[in-house]
Amino acid sequence: MMSFSVCFPRCLSAFVFVLVTGSSLFALPLVADQTVVSDLQTQHHQQAIEAWRVSRHESLTRPDGWLTLVGLEWLKEGVNRVGSAADNDIQLAGGPAYWGRVSLQNNQLRFTNLDNESVRINNEVLAQVELVPDTEGKPTLVTSGALSFYAIFRESYALRIKDSQAKTLLNFKGVDNYAINTAWRIEGRLVLAAEGEGIEIANVLGQISESPVFGTFEFDMNGKTLSLLGLGSEGSEDIWFIFADRTNGHGSYGAGRFLYSEGMPKNGRLTVDFNKAYNPPCAFNAYSTCPLPPKQNRLDLFVTAGEKEFHPNSG
Repeated sequence: MMSFSVCFPRCLSAFVFVLVTGSSLFALPLVADQTVVSDLQTQHHQQAIEAWRVSRHESLTRPDGWLTLVGLEWLKEGVNRVGSAADNDIQLAGGPAYWGRVSLQNNQLRFTNLDNESVRINNEVLAQVELVPDTEGKPTLVTSGALSFYAIFRESYALRIKDSQAKTLLNFKGVDNYAINTAWRIEGRLVLAAEGEGIEIANVLGQISESPVFGTFEFDMNGKTLSLLGLGSEGSEDIWFIFADRTNGHGSYGAGRFLYSEGMPKNGRLTVDFNKAYNPPCAFNAYSTCPLPPKQNRLDLFVTAGEKEFHPNSG
């Protein structure tokens, strides 16, 4: 415990201050405390978003990230020959002349390896294997050097081709962001969707898929009540929003952005931080099949938060 002799100068000053200020004694510390708390919250938020941006940059620069996507080749029914030679059905930019054959029959995919010296299947030397597409679990990965491919299903089957030495990755310097602003970390109401409710979501190819709706996020901004339809299911850890706003094509990516909530709702309340709004894969390459914002998620608002538009030529 501090002795009176040590406390005396400070205590005396405080005593005099009480005599002079009277009833304002209780108001001033309260305002000061509120300011300190506000400053700490702002500082914590700034650090949290900066850390999120670092993590986002790391995910984009992975050797198998979206910046490495260099091709999307649709498969025909029957045999599809794959390799770097010109007479293949699907010609790759490198690797052996004949990687192998992808057979598509009755919605079943099988890859036959024609070059066991340099082609690996899930990092193993295998003669042939059933190809698992991305819609049925972890897709089977076929690699040779820096190139790789795996099967996806978007109404029909295709090979998604990646290059860990792609120029888009090697030249990447990062994505510009709007200034971090705590005002864009918004708490609002979450109105749960009816059980089994879904919505049709179109992608950039014009294809339609059904997505489960978790609920509607309602929030107040600039004197208006706005809403976003959130996608997810009972087992989700957060709610996914595909949204458009008035900055699209005027600072942010033209086709809209993605955003996840800060966890799940509590007591009907949900927090969404637009500082974490990010570009879909289509902003980084021409070979993605990104979903587009549904009409319910087109905000009449300039969301000056999160990632800005990415320009590959300058990035």
